[in-house]
Amino acid sequence: MGRGSGKTNVRRVYEEPGPDDGLRVLVDRLWPRGLSKDAAHVDEWPKALTPSSELRRWYHGPDGEYEEFRRRYEAELAEPAAAEALRRLRTAAAEGPVTLLTASKEPDRSHAAVLKSLL
Repeated sequence: MGRGSGKTNVRRVYEEPGPDDGLRVLVDRLWPRGLSKDAAHVDEWPKALTPSSELRRWYHGPDGEYEEFRRRYEAELAEPAAAEALRRLRTAAAEGPVTLLTASKEPDRSHAAVLKSLL
């Protein structure tokens, strides 16, 4: 993909980097277990974009439900530090491909999918 395509991907951070990944952005609050920084090929790690610990615990608990998680996470992303980080990510995505990296076993039902939808 050429610059300016604005293509955004979501991938598990444990997968091998792809030639079309562009800017690789880790969107998890914690560094992925068992993965070296060299192997991850992460370009940026904006922790302001990650869900709060409280929201993560709720989502992975017995009452966690994806649509409610999405709503709560989008509210967190409206906070000033997160909103600025999201603005910078949108700018990067407008300039070229961006790959959002997560250790989540279900990337399509994770915060990374919510971020992708907002880009």
